[in-house]
Amino acid sequence: MSFFEKLKSGLKNTKDAIADKITGLINSFTKIDEDFFEELEETLILSDIGAVTSANICEALRKEVKAKGVTDPAEVKGLLKNIISDILEGDNGLMLDTKPSVILVIGVNGAGKTTTIGKLAYNLKNSGKKVIVAAADTFRAAAIEQLEVWTERAGVEIVKHAEGADPAAVVFDAVKAGMARNADVIICDTAGRLHNKKNLMDELKKIARTIENNAPNSRVETLLVLDATTGQNAVNQARLFKETAEITGIVLTKLDGTAKGGIIIPIKEELGIPVKLVGVGEKINDLQNFVPQDYVNVLFSE
Repeated sequence: MSFFEKLKSGLKNTKDAIADKITGLINSFTKIDEDFFEELEETLILSDIGAVTSANICEALRKEVKAKGVTDPAEVKGLLKNIISDILEGDNGLMLDTKPSVILVIGVNGAGKTTTIGKLAYNLKNSGKKVIVAAADTFRAAAIEQLEVWTERAGVEIVKHAEGADPAAVVFDAVKAGMARNADVIICDTAGRLHNKKNLMDELKKIARTIENNAPNSRVETLLVLDATTGQNAVNQARLFKETAEITGIVLTKLDGTAKGGIIIPIKEELGIPVKLVGVGEKINDLQNFVPQDYVNVLFSE
């Protein structure tokens, strides 16, 4: 199955929640008036696109309708598709242009960090890169064990310490090992205790300093893993993490199991963070690069 087909299958519930409602709305109006815009905005909000982004989309649509003299509601779908495409475009690819490059993976427990790291390591190895994984979530013994299982499945090396060890020390050893073994990419797991926010954020800053001090010429991708099924809560998590971490991209997991895939839009519109990877299944090869145009095409497909 191609990525587009996987995405189409994975986004079925989201498509039902957004595009089908929009189609129903369009079909119920014979002209574009203020009532139409009010109902459209409400439809977008109820589709997990959020109040701010929904208002912005409708404002952009108003301008397009006026500029192009559109009077038929049936033409709105094409305009909406273009507006959402414009929101999502920009810096969606992973930047791994140094050797080694470092990927710091952050996010709350349960969002899918461990499986994301395993799948990402698998994808990178299959593309010909040498990968080392740092088990720097030392807060939970289970996190280290789970990561061992995934790195074994992916066929990549892991650097680990005992439970309770200093996470920055694990990252230090992984960076040194990566340089000594000529690795292309070092992927670092981190703890996800957002309820203990200050300690977690201090820990992330210490890890970032360790990377900066020991791999100063390495490109660092900081990927925030979010669970798509949590809807607007995922957007709030991104907002909190952005206060402390220099997030370069989002990984949206469990996209195939939710109708809330519309949150991709407010994450980019309100926070300026591009979605770079999406999980569209449970298999090891089900983590895919996010292509905005494919997402929009699926969302508005007949």
